[in-house]
Amino acid sequence: MRTPQAQLPQQGLFFGPFRLFRYTGSLGAAALLLAACTPAAPPPEPVRAVKLVTVGVGALQARQDYSGEVRARTESRLGFRVAGKIVQRQAELGQRVRAGQVLAQLDPQDYQLASAAAQAQVSAAQTQHDLAAADFQRFAALKAQNFISGAELDRREASLKAARASLAQARAQAAAQGNQAAYTRLVATADGVVTGVEAEVGQVVSAGTPVLRIAQDGARDVVFAVPEDKVVHLKVGQVVTVRSWAGGATLQGQVREVAASADPVTRTFAVRADIDAAQAPPLGATVHVMPAALSLVGLPAIKLPTTALRQEGTSTAVWVYDADTGTVRSQTVQVATADGNEAVIADGLVPGMQVVSTGVHVLTPGQKVGIYEQKSAQGHASKAQAATKTVAPVPAASTSASATR
Repeated sequence: MRTPQAQLPQQGLFFGPFRLFRYTGSLGAAALLLAACTPAAPPPEPVRAVKLVTVGVGALQARQDYSGEVRARTESRLGFRVAGKIVQRQAELGQRVRAGQVLAQLDPQDYQLASAAAQAQVSAAQTQHDLAAADFQRFAALKAQNFISGAELDRREASLKAARASLAQARAQAAAQGNQAAYTRLVATADGVVTGVEAEVGQVVSAGTPVLRIAQDGARDVVFAVPEDKVVHLKVGQVVTVRSWAGGATLQGQVREVAASADPVTRTFAVRADIDAAQAPPLGATVHVMPAALSLVGLPAIKLPTTALRQEGTSTAVWVYDADTGTVRSQTVQVATADGNEAVIADGLVPGMQVVSTGVHVLTPGQKVGIYEQKSAQGHASKAQAATKTVAPVPAASTSASATR
């Protein structure tokens, strides 16, 4: 009879393989689970084909072109010298006027009445003067006969002087009232063209209110605005080229005046250039103004197409191609200005570098790239000819087959 201690090893030997199989299966399942949770390796980054441009030095072609307006050298805002109601306006916008021509009329009734009252005061003062003069002559004769004292004659002489002063005052007042009545007519001060109408019939205006704007005949100016970083290069007497917006002959002018302060709204400086009045475009015409002092035509500079630029934070950068490794690297550049559709590079590049010109927003530093080669037109033509030769015999064969039938 066997003891339990003797059976234990047999039981362990009997059940041991099953237990080992179960443990092994559990470890395999855990390994598969871990393998499933491990992220897959990212696919390799594709090699992108890019277009390259070789950095070189070229001449600038763009001009500093500003928009200007033709104006008269002297432009006056005319207004009445007295207040009143406008009852008539003879001048119209764009009309040519002559010096002394009546342009508008105020209601003169009140001023005419005041002038008539002043004339009546002159008549009264004249009567008083005549009476005082007659008294003085009469008393002077009496004094010569010693019938009156010298003091009495002096009083008559003082009365005559007072009457004479009153008469002068009345005449001056009458003249002033006459001028006030004349001021109810607005007349042109010089030959010119009406360029603005700022008051209409029926409107009550005060003294000095602008009613018409007159551009006087004579010299013509071209007025244009320049930013503050360019105005420092403009001086009186410099040459400017003026070309009409609608085309035509090119005119030469000279800078006549540069504003001392900037416009409070646009923050630009107004510049006036003198041009020949005989060849000047019409008043108010828009023209192109090209100052010679601001021209950069012909100067050497490094230029790149704008498609090669990208924004990197607050800086502008380009991708530079490394031919040895076939990769690209980022290079910060400084853009000075624009020359047509190209950017002028002031710093960051040297001639001979190769820069990516298109597709700059899909690249990363150190990425491998390929050089894009455009297929020639001859290759497309040869393929088209080959396709034509292949297709051409087919209709002929089917036609001959039809004829045989």
